[in-house]
Amino acid sequence: MAFTLPELPYAYDSLAPYMSAETLEYHHDKHHQAYVDKGNELIAGTGLEGLSLEEAMVKAYKDPAKAGLFNQLGQHYNHIHFWNWMKRDGGGKALPGALDKKITEDLGGFDAFRADFIKKGIGQFGSGWAWLAQDSASGKLEIIGTPNGENPLVNGKTPLLGCDVWEHSYYIDYRNARPKYLEAWVDHLVNWDYVAELFEKGPLKIAA
Repeated sequence: MAFTLPELPYAYDSLAPYMSAETLEYHHDKHHQAYVDKGNELIAGTGLEGLSLEEAMVKAYKDPAKAGLFNQLGQHYNHIHFWNWMKRDGGGKALPGALDKKITEDLGGFDAFRADFIKKGIGQFGSGWAWLAQDSASGKLEIIGTPNGENPLVNGKTPLLGCDVWEHSYYIDYRNARPKYLEAWVDHLVNWDYVAELFEKGPLKIAA
């Protein structure tokens, strides 16, 4: 089954002024579409065509010969969730109860999470992502960074929240000020209801 570009769950101008319509048009319509198109091209004839996106992505990650395919599948997976990790009038400290309790237990509370998440995103050299992830074995929450299109799922962890720190995600609106982008993203855009939905589903376990 061919991969397809999902529609945005909101209008292009819904996230302004923290993320502009121009950024979303380029990021979603151009960059994400390119990952979908190239992923469909590279997966042909690999034997992975009948798998779910998650299964194909993990298998491609484990096979050095499929590194090019993984880059496309990883970014497609990441962006499917990225659009849903944002909403108009999002962000802030009003987290659903069970998630808020878990962040307090594992990460020292919301303020500690916010500081560490932003620090991780700022410190990610070059292109990549900052994540709130849940270890699929222990269930413990942690904040990690990954390069390029890599994500926690390929390392046995469940992505609960991810912020894209590739320059195309913020350069139109913030130029080179990645810290300001991350602060605005956490404070005004995060869709905590979607994070809580993923948390309530429990850790993902995808066979390699």
